[in-house]
Amino acid sequence: MKTFFRNIPVNRLVLGLSLCLFFACKEDSKLTKDHLVFRYNEHANISSLDPAFAKDQRNIWACNQLYNSLVRLNDSLQVEPDLAKTWNISEDQKTYTFFLQKEVFFHQHPIFGKDSTRAFLAKDVVYSFNRLRSPKIASPGSWVMQSVEEVIAINDSVVKIRLKEAFPAFLGLLSMKFCSVVPTEMENLDFRSSPIGTGPFYFKRWKANEKLVFRKNKRYFEKDENGEQLPYLEAVAITFLPDKQSEFLQFIQGNLDFLSGLDPSYKDEIITAKGKLRKKHASKIAMQKTPYLNTEYLGIFLEGNNPALASAKIRKAINIGFDRQKMVTYLRNGIGIPANYGFIPKGLPGFSDKIYYTYQPEKAKALVTAYHKETGKTPQIKISTNASYLDLCEYIQQELRHIGIQVEIEIMTPSTLRQQRSAGKLESFRASWIADYPDAENYLSLFYSKNFSPNGPNYTHFSDSAFDALYEKAKYTDDSNKRQQLYKQMDAIIMNKAPIVPLYYDEVVRFKQSNVQGLGINPINLLNLSRVKKTPGN
Repeated sequence: MKTFFRNIPVNRLVLGLSLCLFFACKEDSKLTKDHLVFRYNEHANISSLDPAFAKDQRNIWACNQLYNSLVRLNDSLQVEPDLAKTWNISEDQKTYTFFLQKEVFFHQHPIFGKDSTRAFLAKDVVYSFNRLRSPKIASPGSWVMQSVEEVIAINDSVVKIRLKEAFPAFLGLLSMKFCSVVPTEMENLDFRSSPIGTGPFYFKRWKANEKLVFRKNKRYFEKDENGEQLPYLEAVAITFLPDKQSEFLQFIQGNLDFLSGLDPSYKDEIITAKGKLRKKHASKIAMQKTPYLNTEYLGIFLEGNNPALASAKIRKAINIGFDRQKMVTYLRNGIGIPANYGFIPKGLPGFSDKIYYTYQPEKAKALVTAYHKETGKTPQIKISTNASYLDLCEYIQQELRHIGIQVEIEIMTPSTLRQQRSAGKLESFRASWIADYPDAENYLSLFYSKNFSPNGPNYTHFSDSAFDALYEKAKYTDDSNKRQQLYKQMDAIIMNKAPIVPLYYDEVVRFKQSNVQGLGINPINLLNLSRVKKTPGN
């Protein structure tokens, strides 16, 4: 296969793959009317339909069409009912009791016998959660259950979860796709050929590296505000064209309904330098944008051997020595929010609107001069990054040179960067933190002293007793408003001590065909197709 493709010119290869995608979409049109099929491409492919392995966006999106969890997040990141109709939490915050929806059925499958389906029961929740934390499964999401003592089915419609200790963010944690509910019968089935859930769509077929098809679940338990059965669509067709430029061309030609994110290969073609949709596309395409729970930053290893980075003066000089707004405008076409605030990103409760660092080159020069007088040395630092973020690091390199800091850039593969960052072998590094669940504790855990890498996410090895005390107090504070105030205090400590250099808070950017309706957008970039409609033609 490698030899064959090596001898084909790139333009012919892209054309051939595009034609395959085109005719694959035409095939779906034969299955049902085109306006009832939602089509999108997953260039990174999909590795699994097992929710226990829904770690990456590509898998999460697919699993979100097939499965439900006890609770889910709305587009405002508020927890709302899903398979659980209601719930209550004990006074000590350690016992959660869920009262389950009735008349919910699993997708049809011969394993259920003559009726080809069966009702969702409490035992399925127990099975799914125990499966998630089983060493035999080795799920990357097993950590979600690390605070759980036991999961018990009180009866067919009531589930009780007991925690080892209070964890106020636990309810939000249960909204993750790792916590999707599958039937106990999955013990004897393969998730690649027979994934079974309760979701709005069911699995139809999967042709490796070519296409994945879901069909409408006609027994889905949800209805819209007018009592109409969900979902509205008849099918979802996912293709696997690997080239992002070809994916973009297919979208522009109307062969795909949806495109998420920006790639350098086409960003200037679709949006302006200020992040606006170009006029030539405005009649056929709509653009959506919202804050994304992702903070891009430079991390500084505080136990390293570089005396410059051990100095708070130099760390603060770096933070005020480059223009974040200019960086976002010219390197990201205005997509993103300059991180002049704290580490907690905009869009997440706990975000503080207090400005900590702005571009102050003269003050930055003064801090560098003071450091030079104290040590007799010119500060020199090394930033490790992968190739995708080289332009950002080169911009910072150029800006810091003007204030007297010499910067060396080291390029690594993403896997090597992750390994060496975790091992404490990098003096500074470009990184990002995307929220696993909608609670700022998720971000602040990176600075808790008991979470030092490689056994936790504290890659900077930051340690502060006042921060730790606030962090532990927040764990036992069930009042969300009081907890958010504690989060803001912790964020202030981080910014004043400066073990990191926040770059920007990312934004979710989506493009959709103008005939697509009901496609929401949310800060975790979750794709929900249960309420999507398409009008005929485009």
